[in-house]
Amino acid sequence: MTRIQASPALKRFRVLDVSRVRAGPTCVRILADFGADVIRIEPPRGVDPNEAMFAGDRWGGDFQNLNRNKRSLALNLKKPEGLAIFQRLVADADVVVENWRPDVKKRLGVDYESLRAINPRIILASISGFGQDGPYAKRPGFDQIIQGMGGLMSVTGHPDQGPVRAGLAVADSSTGLYAAIGILTALLEREVSGEGQWVHASLLHTQIAMMDFQAARYLNDGDVPVQEGNDHPTSSPMGLFDAADGPFNLGASGEGNWKRLCDLLGKPEWLSDPEYATEKLRVRHRPRLNAELQALFATQPVAHWVDALNAAGVPAGPVYTVPQMFEDPQVQSLGVARTVAAHEGGERTLITQPVTLTRTPADIARTAPGWGEHTADILRDLGYDEATIERLHADGVV
Repeated sequence: MTRIQASPALKRFRVLDVSRVRAGPTCVRILADFGADVIRIEPPRGVDPNEAMFAGDRWGGDFQNLNRNKRSLALNLKKPEGLAIFQRLVADADVVVENWRPDVKKRLGVDYESLRAINPRIILASISGFGQDGPYAKRPGFDQIIQGMGGLMSVTGHPDQGPVRAGLAVADSSTGLYAAIGILTALLEREVSGEGQWVHASLLHTQIAMMDFQAARYLNDGDVPVQEGNDHPTSSPMGLFDAADGPFNLGASGEGNWKRLCDLLGKPEWLSDPEYATEKLRVRHRPRLNAELQALFATQPVAHWVDALNAAGVPAGPVYTVPQMFEDPQVQSLGVARTVAAHEGGERTLITQPVTLTRTPADIARTAPGWGEHTADILRDLGYDEATIERLHADGVV
């Protein structure tokens, strides 16, 4: 069977990916980019009424970016023969990743206990909106719903603006990352115990974990986070300022950065100003401080301030549009985007993995597969002959 191997790092592992939309595919993409043999299992066309949501624009940038380095098997798990094929794959697999509701996987017979009975070494990673139990377990969980329930929308935006969603799928993407960490941890533990286990990751728990210092402030200090706009809630001066030709971000938190900023701007009197004596006081008197800074920053362009501040050791950076972001020389130096040949013709430019291994790095060996592109190859590898494969197609099993 032809395999897609992007890296030698995880080449010994096989992953069955029955997830869809974003969190699950994000998780599995990490494993695929580091060389795991990933089989993306999806129902044959026309079986799922929501198929346009998770596989509609097959050759579009989003789907291609999420599902590169994977093979595709079209398989109807609602048919007994389809489930039997899946079970044969589970017998030799290392990981299954799914994002069905708890009752759905139990009904299909692909819950952890059922899979463990086939292969005690299997690791099942279940990604859900709200967890595997509890009062909301059966609810569907979409990213924006979770941003609202997980507190993110209450701290995003300007004061009194009302809730604002983040401009990217924070809950989905971060849950995929946490799930991948859980899978890799379970694979490491299995080397000692010889047994698999069930890995849970929920969008709600992940989003609350991503609230990090905001949530910890409330739990430990009773400090309720609110919308602060572009100002940092606990550090000052840190936020967005307008230069002569546009905005830039300043990060002068901490006493060392504060002194360097005052020295650069020729404001030694600020160092002895009692209202600016500590970080907490600078936060309390932020309106005055920001106004004084703004008057100075408006006299020179963004490039001047970004260069001068960084040269002085004070963090600062421009505010880019997406096209400007990709044109930045540091972004290009990092190799963030890579153009690869698309097997359906033409090229696709995809986002590379943001973590680098010096000896066994991740790679993009192939763009996302066509729907069920590898079905026949996978079935042949399982021992099905051509006549049986044709019948399975005719019966809507594959």
